[in-house]
Amino acid sequence: MDHGAMQGMDHGAMQGMDHGAMQGMDHGAMQGMDHDSMQGMDHGAMQGMDHGAMQGMDHGAMQGMDHDSMQGMDHGAMQGMDHGAMRGMDHDSMRGMDHGAMQGMDHGSMRETDHGSMRNMDHDPTPGKSTGMEMGPMQGGSPPADARDPDYSAGVGLGPSHGLDMAMEDNPRLTKVMLNQLEAFHGKDSSGQRWEAEGWYGNDYDKLWLRTEGERTGGALESGDLEVLWSHAVASFWNTQSGVRADAGRGPDRTWAAFGIQGLAPYWFETEATGYVGPAGRTAARVRIEYELLLTQRLILQPELEANLYGRSDPARRLGAGLSDAEFGLRLRYEIRREFAPYIGVVWTRRFGGTADFARAEGEGIFDRQWVAGFRIWF
Repeated sequence: MDHGAMQGMDHGAMQGMDHGAMQGMDHGAMQGMDHDSMQGMDHGAMQGMDHGAMQGMDHGAMQGMDHDSMQGMDHGAMQGMDHGAMRGMDHDSMRGMDHGAMQGMDHGSMRETDHGSMRNMDHDPTPGKSTGMEMGPMQGGSPPADARDPDYSAGVGLGPSHGLDMAMEDNPRLTKVMLNQLEAFHGKDSSGQRWEAEGWYGNDYDKLWLRTEGERTGGALESGDLEVLWSHAVASFWNTQSGVRADAGRGPDRTWAAFGIQGLAPYWFETEATGYVGPAGRTAARVRIEYELLLTQRLILQPELEANLYGRSDPARRLGAGLSDAEFGLRLRYEIRREFAPYIGVVWTRRFGGTADFARAEGEGIFDRQWVAGFRIWF
């Protein structure tokens, strides 16, 4: 047949036509034909057809076509063809096809295609050439010997850690020194300087703990003590402490064995309770409670209460039995840095029992209010 005049013809009614006798037909004039209605056509006899003029054809309606007989077709002129509608096509019979001229084709829509027969394809490295469809397995097997260093180091050893291994331990040994109070005070009965400091070295479970406090008036040491304790964690936020205490100041020096508990009570109250035993049956106890109230992130009000008790009277040091004295202070500090904070405050002191009697005998008051100013430092 002469299809030369078939350009532009409406082939809408060509569905189901028997094209069995169309072998050898000249399809040169089929460019631009509307093949939308060609679905279901029997192309069994299309083997050997010259598709050279099929460039630009709309194959949108070719879904589901039987391509079993398309083996050996010359697709050399299929460059630029829109295969967008080729989803779901059965490519099992496409073995041996010459795809050399298929460069540039839009395969963006070839998702869901059945590539089951593409296993073991052998792609010749020569551009545009395929030989035998043998690819070999795409998974499994051993990598090349030089693919990657097994330990990712390529033989480079570890350098010096400079203490990094210690810093990354779960329970490192640390050191801290705190001067909680380093202040001057002025009161009705006396003026002078006062200190309270502590420091420790160790880990989360065991520490060597040093603690000291005292005051100086009239250019002389009024009272002071130093404690060396071993601190051991027994519960969350709580430690037992045991060691020795040495007293100095007015009167003879005293030495005590110390034992107690230190930690963080509910509602964030820092608590210390320590008992002491000395020669000649002397006993003593000290309780200290403090709290930090954050008015802002840097402005902190710190109330503190301390009380001292003694089991027996010690006239040489002007101390009576029972509750000897108590002190309550309010200090307002401003943390210029966390490690350095100036403060001001007020402290009330009260003597009791036999200690108050000794104070009266020397013409001193049993109650005093002192204004204080100082620094809090830690490192």
